Amino acid sequence: MRKVYAFLLLTMLLCIGCEWRLKPNDEQPPKGIEVERYDRIQALYLTTGDRAALQQLNTSYPEQTRTLIEDLLRIGRVNDADIYTKFLHLYQDSVLRAIIADVEREYDDMSDLSRELNNAFEELNDALPDFEMPMIYAQIGTLKESIVVSGNTLGICLDKYLGENYPIYQKFYTESERHQMVRKMIVPDCLGFYILSLFPFPETSSMTLRHNHMMKIQWVVNHLLKKEVFTSPEVKSVNTYMQKHHQMTIPQLLESSDSTIVTLPNN
Repeated sequence: MRKVYAFLLLTMLLCIGCEWRLKPNDEQPPKGIEVERYDRIQALYLTTGDRAALQQLNTSYPEQTRTLIEDLLRIGRVNDADIYTKFLHLYQDSVLRAIIADVEREYDDMSDLSRELNNAFEELNDALPDFEMPMIYAQIGTLKESIVVSGNTLGICLDKYLGENYPIYQKFYTESERHQMVRKMIVPDCLGFYILSLFPFPETSSMTLRHNHMMKIQWVVNHLLKKEVFTSPEVKSVNTYMQKHHQMTIPQLLESSDSTIVTLPNN
């Protein structure tokens, strides 16, 4: 059985308080990671019913299509006789049709994100032994998941990163949630959730231990990106601890059960 990590953007928020094959015009791929534009082929099929696009989804991106249909949308199995009719029908919803158009306009060029992701994962490669660069692709979901990790592939659900003032979000998300649903959060979220797939929550851990584990991952993201993306008091406490324990490696930090690493103010 494949082990798939499908992460809600809300999970990260609770932990803070609790790619025919198309490419952008004249875009030069950066070294290492380039975001595969699965979303463009997906959008072509979902808006026109183009059978050539559907064939490319299945031949060029079979695992990504399986993960989308079976694990994210949960509308059946890819070998079901009527599965692609269901797939096409689902995205005829007026809200999702608008989102498809807005995603393709907002993310016409993702070369900046490819460069940032390449830099971020090179930093992760330096920090972790035996690290393997993931294959990263963009897709369009249904406003549920933000980042999906399956094995060594990482999917970005662009429908969850259309900006905090995106009108459709006003109906479904709080202000604090919308604040995180922006382009600049894609790289931190990709890095954080990929690290989580490498260092998952212990199966028997309590909510407190799971929360603390995420706080350590958020500190690692800040450290690798060399900026404060996450600024909760608990993340700051991890920073204080690591300043006093320079010899501790990132794997050691993420595997440690030391309860003093993550503390609340005045604790």
